[in-house]
Amino acid sequence: MISGTLKRTGGQFKIAGINEGKCTLESYTRRDFYKISLVTEGPPCSLRYGSLPAIDIDRPVLVFTNPIVPYTWDVPERIIPTEGYFCVFNDEFIRTNTTLSGIADRLFTAQQSPVYFPDVSTEQFLKQLFVRMRAESDMDYADKDELFRSHLSLIFHEAIQMRRLETLTEHGISRVAADFIRLIKLQFPVDMPLQPITLKKPSDYADRIAVHVNHLNMAVQKATGKSTTTHISERLFAEAKSLLTYTDYSVADIAFGLGFEYQSYFNRFFKKYAGVPPSDYRKNFEKYK
Repeated sequence: MISGTLKRTGGQFKIAGINEGKCTLESYTRRDFYKISLVTEGPPCSLRYGSLPAIDIDRPVLVFTNPIVPYTWDVPERIIPTEGYFCVFNDEFIRTNTTLSGIADRLFTAQQSPVYFPDVSTEQFLKQLFVRMRAESDMDYADKDELFRSHLSLIFHEAIQMRRLETLTEHGISRVAADFIRLIKLQFPVDMPLQPITLKKPSDYADRIAVHVNHLNMAVQKATGKSTTTHISERLFAEAKSLLTYTDYSVADIAFGLGFEYQSYFNRFFKKYAGVPPSDYRKNFEKYK
């Protein structure tokens, strides 16, 4: 039985902190709900998921569980309490967005491990997202479900990135490429009030990693199939859209926070990717999803 503190939004999405009210890591295993758990602290435990061998968990973890795959958590007596968050949602909630549902189909499968072990910066980013969702669940906001879907999209993409890095590591990804990806994650999301990001171009990252920029470019291209410039631009664009959509900071403040020397530079950058200036996107962002 789930405590009344588990927050319901539109009857399709719910979120709670582990140990909030009577919620535990094992809570809410109903077969009609997908579940994402972020465990940040707790005793070593294991997860049995479908026909896969038991998965030992002894550090922070992100877990995707599917309503059609039976699973159980084997958690010892709570000498150390388990800390973190979980959210649950049904099929109807996720199918309203075809892009999101397509990604979900890749993540919630019985054939692969549902467990993702984030590094420190990724764990911090994920925790921020869950904290935001938990706070937003108390808000009186008409488009709250779309806000949650936006956060789910970020969580999904972090999981995909973790799996990709895991695969690349198995195939010998270089330290240089891994450090570059880690540094990008450390810069976002930007803090409020906006402070300008410090790493703006590939050479800034190369200096921080202590390699030549050409070596950085080759390592990242080989490991990810994308250039360093593409990674930086895509992350800047995603953050710009989020700030324009969900904050009331001026376009000039957002440009400053994202490291653009002049607002006109930011306007040109944003229009290149969105097809419209940032001010138009803010007024009509629903059209450009």
